[in-house]
Amino acid sequence: MSHEPTDPPSARPARRPWRAAARILAAAGLAVNAYVHADLASRYDPVSAAIGQGPLFRIEAALAALAAVLVLFWRRSLGDVFAWLTAAAGLAALLVYRYVDVGAFGPLPNMYEPLWYAEKDLVVISQAVTVVAMTLLLAGRGRERFLIRRPASGH
Repeated sequence: MSHEPTDPPSARPARRPWRAAARILAAAGLAVNAYVHADLASRYDPVSAAIGQGPLFRIEAALAALAAVLVLFWRRSLGDVFAWLTAAAGLAALLVYRYVDVGAFGPLPNMYEPLWYAEKDLVVISQAVTVVAMTLLLAGRGRERFLIRRPASGH
């Protein structure tokens, strides 16, 4: 007989199917983001300053691919936050450069592009889905930690 204390059943919330679905949706969104940015990178190579837009697209593709792997296989808070930040920053940059002519900014080229096309639509949708899925996962993780650490009443 073991003398190790065990957690009461209520302290360890059951795995929920929505968490797996959210991880799959987020990873799929990140994979689409990675593919589209990698595919479009050569088209944007001519747009450059100290740093070119093509290399920025390749960096975005690599970060999104890494985030997708972390979301599916590492499943730690740090990886989840990295995935959320990757999608949210990419979405913010896309929307800013779609609606605001920022001009060249420091080492970054002028990436203003005031039009929509199929790949941009796909990336906006994939990044938005990822942000929502990762927000749900992170909020759920925080809620579960709160429930686990909360002292049981009446004991």
